Order: sequence, then C-alpha cells, then structure tokens
Amino acid sequence: MATVLATVADAHSVFTTLFVNDVSQGDGTCVRMNMDPQHCSSPIAGLESEDMACGASGSKPVAFTCLATAGAKLTFEWRMWADGSQPGAIDISHKGPCAIYAKQIQDMTSDSAAGPGWIKLWEEGYDDSTGKWCTEKLIDNNGLMSIDIPKSLPGGYWLFRPELLALQNVQANDPQFYTGCAQVLVQSDNTAAVNVPAEYSVSIPGHVQAGEPALTFDIYSPNFPYPMPGPKVYTFAGSETKAQMSSASSKTVTQSKGQIPSDYLIKNANWVGVEVASYTTEDGCWKASEACFNQVENCYNTAPPTGSANCRVFEEKCDGISAACDAGDFNGPPNKGEKLQDQEPEPPSNLPAPGETKKRRTRRARAMTSWLFRNRG
Repeated sequence: MATVLATVADAHSVFTTLFVNDVSQGDGTCVRMNMDPQHCSSPIAGLESEDMACGASGSKPVAFTCLATAGAKLTFEWRMWADGSQPGAIDISHKGPCAIYAKQIQDMTSDSAAGPGWIKLWEEGYDDSTGKWCTEKLIDNNGLMSIDIPKSLPGGYWLFRPELLALQNVQANDPQFYTGCAQVLVQSDNTAAVNVPAEYSVSIPGHVQAGEPALTFDIYSPNFPYPMPGPKVYTFAGSETKAQMSSASSKTVTQSKGQIPSDYLIKNANWVGVEVASYTTEDGCWKASEACFNQVENCYNTAPPTGSANCRVFEEKCDGISAACDAGDFNGPPNKGEKLQDQEPEPPSNLPAPGETKKRRTRRARAMTSWLFRNRG
C-alpha cells in the first residue's frame, strides 16, 4: 500500500484536455504541455523560468488552435496520468489555490507566451464555507475547472492558462506550480484593443515572487485568510467589469492558421490522419500503403503524453491497405473516406459550471479509491 501511495503522490498533475461548451476538443488538442512523458506532470522548475508561462515545452506552439465564441464556456481537465490510464486529478496532499490567466497574441506560431500581457480571469483559494482548498474542489470535480470567456473579450488569438499552486512543501521552500496553455481563437464582432490598467497586467514569469506570503503559507498551521498570489482578477466592460475598450470594430475575426481539417479520418492530439489517394494498380496500392504508414510514423513521433491510441487506430487502417495489396486487391483504399472510431479515454461526466464548487463524491474519486484498494500492499 505504501508503494502505491508513493507512486500516486509522485504523479503530480498535468493539464491535458480542453472542452468548449462541454465538448471535448480531444486529449492534447490545442494544448501546450510538457512533451516528456516521464516528467509531464512535474511542477515547474523555478519561478523565474519561462516555463512558468505555459509549462515545459510550452514555448512551442502546437499545430491546432481551437475555436470558441466570446461568452463560450471553457473547461480545463487536469490528470495525474496524462493518458488517463489511471484515475485522479492531483494528490489530495497537494493543497492550494487555482487561477486562470489569458494573453492575447497576434501570431500563435511566433509570438512568445512568456513575457508581459497576461491577465487573470478567475481565481479561488481557500473556501471557508466548505473548508476546502481549490485543489480539493478540483478533485471533487473530476479534475475539471471551468470559466466563461468574457462576452466582451476581443476576438483574436488567445492563450488560456490554467494554474495550480500546491503548498504542501513550502516549509522546504518548494511551492509547486502546475500550468499549461490552450490555444484558442476567440470569435467575436469586437476586435477592439483592451486597455488594461497596469495593476492587472503582468508578466509571466514575474507574476509571483519567491518568499511572498502566498507562496510560504503554512497549510498545516494556517493563519487565514489566505493571500492570493498574482494580480487581482480583471473584469471586462460589458461583463460586469471595469475594463475600457478602444477603437471598436464590427469585423468578425476569422481563423487563418491552426485550423483542424474537416476531412480527417481520425485525430490524435494535434495530428490528423487523412485518406490516401485512390488506386487501381499494384504500384498505386503499395504507394498508398507507404503514404499511409508515413502518416502513422508522424502521428507516433508527435504524440504528446496524453497518448497515441488513435495512431494505433490509423495504423490498423494502413495494415488493411497493405494486406489488400498482398492479396492482389488493387482497387482501393478499403472503406474509402470512412471515419475511424476514436479510442481516447471517455471524457468525465458532469462538467462543472464556471466557478462551480459543488461538493460531491465523483466517479473518478470512487475509481481512485477502488484502484488503491485493489493494489494495496
């Protein structure tokens, strides 16, 4: 039992999946995360590291940018195990606050995530009414946290950055930050610039400092209230906010980069498998087989720690083409254009409403208890 618990505690947490209006965009899709499967759930190493912006590997954009309208609900899923092979969001010992930040950028492929321009959209620390930290509520909510995009948020390319801070090791000078970023194109008629007062706009890294009260708070002998880290939450004009807009425009933002193709057969994170060219000859059959397996290789090579389950699905399609070539069937491809069955883990049920703090015993919490019981010493 001790070995099992140690393994769980070492798993930490990683942001894996974005939902838009309760619809999963796919594990890893549009998500910048640490690409090292062995360390993807580890906390950020150093408060001054550029990894504080979007996590390790977070300076590199991913291929796809998801669409969401201003006012849409965004939900961020956290897991102990990126591929969902075992249940859990974060170990119960990792108590602390949560936040969601956002930064508007002009070019998702080249603009830096690290640096100025970040604003905080939401935060939660310790809830006196429930006696729970935000991370404990995250566990209650199947590892999910939700916000509504402010309706007056200007359209354009945005990075949305969920953040967890675990305080269990602050006595060893080790506040543990976990983060990642979702690439989102916010669609809105409003393309105005946002004039953010200086006290609301921060640079990441730089939004927190070593030794500040929020990062040294003793959760074992607490002296409440807890002082939240980072800037105050910024509220937008038209969304019960104080923000000021300028140069209003009615031009709707359209996506020019990062579109997810509509004709794909299956998607794995930020890769898609597309149909091979039709063929009627032996040479054409083998060329189609080679082209198919080239796609599979690219899928495996680019798969994030959330897994490669759908790479295997597409590989089976390629095996079918190869088998047909071996059998002398040179008319294909078989089942041309047919969508393939997604094999990603089942999304959690009952996605929380923005700011929901409902206290409940969840399916994942029950699953975790069951798993620990089956695997005890």
